[in-house]
Amino acid sequence: MAVKKETTEPKARKDEKQLQIRLKRSLIGYSRKQRAVVKGLGLGKVDSKVIRQDCPEIWGMIRKVPHLVDVEELNKK
Repeated sequence: MAVKKETTEPKARKDEKQLQIRLKRSLIGYSRKQRAVVKGLGLGKVDSKVIRQDCPEIWGMIRKVPHLVDVEELNKK
């Protein structure tokens, strides 16, 4: 008897907030943990920008390196 697998992918809502995160300072002189957090956010060079979903996981990462990043909330329409 074959079992049918149902795929449940999370659907992005149109009214979800997004965050634009910009690396405002160089990572020179900061710990490896802070560098890893910035890399995990997807930032590389100074003034690089990424757009991420507004979720608690991303805010936790931002709270680890608030002195290195600027955050702007975007409303996706």
